[in-house]
Amino acid sequence: MSPSHKIPPGENLIRLIAQGRDMILARQADFTGRWLLIDVFDQRLILLQDNVINAIWPVSTSTAGLDNRQDSGGTPPGLHNIHEKIGEGIEPGTIFESRQPTDILWRPDGKESGDGDLILTRILTLDGLEEGVNRGPGIDSQARYIYIHGTNHEAAIGSPESGGCVRMTNIDIVKLFDLVEEEDPVVII
Repeated sequence: MSPSHKIPPGENLIRLIAQGRDMILARQADFTGRWLLIDVFDQRLILLQDNVINAIWPVSTSTAGLDNRQDSGGTPPGLHNIHEKIGEGIEPGTIFESRQPTDILWRPDGKESGDGDLILTRILTLDGLEEGVNRGPGIDSQARYIYIHGTNHEAAIGSPESGGCVRMTNIDIVKLFDLVEEEDPVVII
């Protein structure tokens, strides 16, 4: 699903947006602006500006569901922000290792593709903002290297198939990367 195929907001989506907005406002009472909502149940990432939906993309979150614990393989819940944007201007399909681009490109046709769970194209690192939920010893999203990133498992987008990160298609992560900034809030519910 691309931003041009927006889902009409249903009751559940309206509830999730209100819940996410309340989480942000509890931390920053005067917040207005851009934020991301990651809806784990429906496997979608929603870009909002002033609480108006600008775009919706399908994602793949963890097979383990919402779980903040180190080594759980779960996607951590709660309020985060974009800590760092990595990969601006890098060729789509570039494989990253330790958050650094390599000279190897993944191609959907299998040429120069590499194996395993690859981090591709762009990385948005996430920093947990809730002490005891996604920040602190044994549960820290940043220490767990939780990202929003491109993937070589594009066929699984829309299903919970990741090891904790939020996967997007390589085309979609480029679009999202260009629309967000470091420090933008990210709510995972």
